[in-house]
Amino acid sequence: MNRIKTVLLLGLLTGLLVALGRAIGGQTGMVIALVMAAAMNFFSYWYSDKIVLAMYRARPVDEATAPELYALVAELAREAGLPLPRIYIIDDPTPNAFATGRDPQHAAVAVTSGILELLSPRELRGVLSHELAHVKDRDILISSVAATIAGAVMVLANLARWSLFFGGGDDEDEGGLGIVGVLLMSILAPLAALLIQMAVSRSREFLADRQGALISRDPLALASALTRLQEANQAMPMRSARPQTAHMFIVNPLSGASLAGLFSTHPPIEQRVARLQELAREQGLGGGGWSGPSRLRASSPSPPPPPPPPSQGPAPGGKIDWS
Repeated sequence: MNRIKTVLLLGLLTGLLVALGRAIGGQTGMVIALVMAAAMNFFSYWYSDKIVLAMYRARPVDEATAPELYALVAELAREAGLPLPRIYIIDDPTPNAFATGRDPQHAAVAVTSGILELLSPRELRGVLSHELAHVKDRDILISSVAATIAGAVMVLANLARWSLFFGGGDDEDEGGLGIVGVLLMSILAPLAALLIQMAVSRSREFLADRQGALISRDPLALASALTRLQEANQAMPMRSARPQTAHMFIVNPLSGASLAGLFSTHPPIEQRVARLQELAREQGLGGGGWSGPSRLRASSPSPPPPPPPPSQGPAPGGKIDWS
């Protein structure tokens, strides 16, 4: 149902763009709107990943610089049948993560240093599974298309309002709506485009939660991670986060996470957790799941910490002590 809903919403968003172009300039305006959307989607398809990674100053890591994180991503990529994505760390204390890239062969997964400090590896494994689910279902491309078309609608709406100052919008005989119609469309179309884009984003998050839980075979780990991440982001919103990229993160990184559902980029955490718990019950899972070390530490260019004193033994249960 979420996949069908996504297709319908994208179609509605495209129709809104075409209708706005027609309202502004009749048949010619409709063609211009389609050309603009195609050009913006082309740019988004090829360059959006590079732009967002540069925006957050994400630094690439590999097996040598972040071996534990690399091993988790590599394991989950194999489970999902995906190529190993590029791995990045964002030096930010607010815990969060996102995936980007135009297709599985050009994907990247980025996590903040804060998420490596907050979550257990079991919870982090659930988060990384969610992000790889986005990659597998090409949600990054779908979300980019939705955001780009919504952006084109907003650009056209601004152009429509400016055109009214120069006598435009009154050519009803050629398919325009007239001054009143253009004014109404220029106000209502951006709002409708935003609502549709948010709905697309929420649908894909539900899908990624389910698909990620199937990849990790541990729905409760992701449920626990989502709860802790929301609490942390509400207490300490991500200062570097931008509204235009908020939909990419696993939880809303902005302080406005309590806005009404229609204007939210993410479904309510309570609903996401409830669905994951239901999936766990369907699979006959209780509190068990993958278990591992208690923490991972973010890779850092600073010198490593001093070795533990000789009296310190291995972590209980044979687990590795990442600290």
